[in-house]
Amino acid sequence: MSKGIGILVVVGVVVIGAIMWATGVYNNLVGLEEGVTQAWSQVENQYQRRADLIPNLVNTVKGVADFEKETYTAVTEARSKVNQINMTSDMLNDPQALQKFQAAQDGLGSALSRLLVTVERYPELKANENFLQLQSQLEGTENRISVERRTFNQVVQSYNTTIRRFPANFIAGFAGFGQKQYFKAVAGSEEAPKVEF
Repeated sequence: MSKGIGILVVVGVVVIGAIMWATGVYNNLVGLEEGVTQAWSQVENQYQRRADLIPNLVNTVKGVADFEKETYTAVTEARSKVNQINMTSDMLNDPQALQKFQAAQDGLGSALSRLLVTVERYPELKANENFLQLQSQLEGTENRISVERRTFNQVVQSYNTTIRRFPANFIAGFAGFGQKQYFKAVAGSEEAPKVEF
């Protein structure tokens, strides 16, 4: 009889240990996934900062009478496309959704770059204090976006690595934790842009 109780105690300890291990792994995965969501929020925060600066920048540029209308129209249209995409953290598992979001953001970045290059031909605009402040804020925001995207990719790497490692991959698969998508470079970004004045 004492042998039977000993076996039950050992089995009970093993079962409790397995449950505690699985709970720890699950809680770790939840924490990592929340880290991905938080990092994504920071990326969105910086994109929103950029989007909020654009109307002021465009209005300042419009003040120069002979400035190319198609240039600031392109910026306005690109910003509109960005605002039409409502990316949620749940969509980070969907490569097409992230790619669409990234393409819209890259289009806006490209339109802003064209705007800033075009400004070089307008000395009165380059001397405008309002424009210079907005340009400086926009450059700072672009740097922040880059930093937040890098941080996001690092957090995603940690999360994706954890859900793929043995034996945590069993808990991740059972609980429905899927891989998150990374931000990737735009096709052709390995080539330096050509700037002409």
